[in-house]
Amino acid sequence: MHRYWFQFEHSDTPSPLNLGCGITAHSEADALKILHDKVFSAYGPRKIATTIVDVDISTLDENHVRPNMGLVVQRGVWFPLQ
Repeated sequence: MHRYWFQFEHSDTPSPLNLGCGITAHSEADALKILHDKVFSAYGPRKIATTIVDVDISTLDENHVRPNMGLVVQRGVWFPLQ
């Protein structure tokens, strides 16, 4: 399993996705499927700007992302929580 962190192109519309999205998955293809099925269905589609594989969660925003994350060791979305 790998921790993926997706950053999206800038949007002026307020959304948790402006901070990014964290997904744990078996592969990047698996993470993208989860992203499309779970995240984009809830928040609308966004264009991916950057993908970080095996992201070090200590590098993520300490004020908004880290306090509001789910479990990063289970397959699925861990930020934003739905």
